[in-house]
Amino acid sequence: MGSRSSAEKMSLPLSRSEVFGELRKELDEEFGQSDTHVFIIMGASGDLAKKKIYPTLCRNTYISGRYGDKASFTKLHAHIQSLPGGADANRLFYLALPPTVYHDVSQNIRHHCMSVNSEELSSHLSTLFTEDQIYRIDHYLGKEMVQNLMVLRFGNRIFGPIWNRDSIACVVLTFKEPFGTQGRGGYFDDFGIIRDVMQNHLLQILCLVAMEKPASTSSDDVRDEKVKVLKCITPVTMSDVVLGQYVGDPEGEGDAKLSYLDDPTVPKGSKQATFATVVLYVHNERWDGVPFILRCGKALNERKAEVRLQFTDVPGDIFGNQCRRNELVVRVQPNEAVYAKMMSKKPGVYFSPEETELDLTYKSRYKMHFVRSDELREAWRIFTPLLHQIENEKPTPLPYKYGSRGPVEADELSKKVGFRYAGTYRWVNPHRL
Repeated sequence: MGSRSSAEKMSLPLSRSEVFGELRKELDEEFGQSDTHVFIIMGASGDLAKKKIYPTLCRNTYISGRYGDKASFTKLHAHIQSLPGGADANRLFYLALPPTVYHDVSQNIRHHCMSVNSEELSSHLSTLFTEDQIYRIDHYLGKEMVQNLMVLRFGNRIFGPIWNRDSIACVVLTFKEPFGTQGRGGYFDDFGIIRDVMQNHLLQILCLVAMEKPASTSSDDVRDEKVKVLKCITPVTMSDVVLGQYVGDPEGEGDAKLSYLDDPTVPKGSKQATFATVVLYVHNERWDGVPFILRCGKALNERKAEVRLQFTDVPGDIFGNQCRRNELVVRVQPNEAVYAKMMSKKPGVYFSPEETELDLTYKSRYKMHFVRSDELREAWRIFTPLLHQIENEKPTPLPYKYGSRGPVEADELSKKVGFRYAGTYRWVNPHRL
C-alpha cells in the first residue's frame, strides 16, 4: 500500500489526525513556530488532574519548588532548556492553582520562564500578557452536552418561540457529587463550593441557556452574548441563598459515616459550605422574572450534572389537576441525554394522564471552550459580594446527611421561587433496560 497521491488526498475525506496535521503545518508556515511543545502544569494534584490531565501526556518530569520563589522558576527554566528541543519549544503554562498565588506565579513565569520567541513578542506589550496569550479553561465548556446546548437552541425551530419567560417557569442547573472531600478538605476549605463549582461551571452553563443567538459560532461572537447575560444579573444576596455542610450518616457505610469536619485536613470547627443553592435573575426582556436556580454540593444522593427547564402550567386545565409541568432536561453527566417530560394518556377507556418522556438520549445516536477576561470579570461581580459577606459574617451552614438531597431548606427556597418538585417521576435510561 503506497502513500496516497495529492489528488487522492484532495478527493478523500481526511482523518482526524490528518486534519490536525494540516492545520499544524499551516500554523508553522505562517508563524514560524517550533514543532516542540512543553506543557508546564502547576498544581493539578487533585482527582480531576489524575483522571483528565495526566493520562493525556506521554512523558512527565517533576520539578518541586515554591510559587513565590524566583530561584524555583529559574530552576524550572533551566530544566526546560535541557529537554530535547526545549530551548526553542513553545511553552504552555497550565495553572491549576488557588487564586492567592496567581500574582506571584504569573510574575515569575513572565520574568524567569519565558522562551526567547515569547520574550521577543512580549517586548512590544505594555502589560504582562495579552488576551490572546491567555486561555482561561472551564473544562465544563468542553463537555459534549454543554456544547450541544448551542445547537439544541439555535438549530431547532421548535424551541425558539417557547424559550422565554412566557413559557418557562424556572430553570434549574444542578451539579451533584456522591462523595465528600476525601482528604482534600484542606484545599477545599479555603474556597468552598461556590467558588469550586457554582461561579464557574454552573454560571457558564446558565449563559448558554439564557443568551441570545450570536452572530456566528465564532468564539468572540458567542462570548459577547454570554457577557450580555452576565451584565443583566445583579449580585446575589443572602436572602436567595441556602448553604449546607454534610454530616455523617450513622447508618451509612465507609466514608458515608464521616462528616466534613471529620476530614483530618479540614480546620476544626470550619463553617465552610459543602452545599449551596442560589437563585439568580436575568433582568432582560426574554427572562425577566424567571428564577435560575443553581444547586451544587458534595456528599449528596447521586452523581449528576444537568440543566432542567420547567415550563409553566397548562392554562385551562381539563384533567382535574393530574397534569405535571413539562420539562426539557439536558443531562451533562453521567449518561448524556436530552429528554422532554410530557403528559400522555394511560391506556384504557379514561382520559387519565401520566408522565412520560420524549427520549432524545444522546448516546443512542452519537458517540468556545475558553473564558474571556470581561466574561470572567462579570461572573465574579455577581458572586463576590456574597462571598465577602459569607467570609465576614461566617454564617453556620445547615447540616445535611451524607447521601441525601441536601438541606430541606434548599427545596423550600426552590419552591418559594416557583419550582415544582413532585418526586413521582425518575428518568430511566431506556437503553439499559
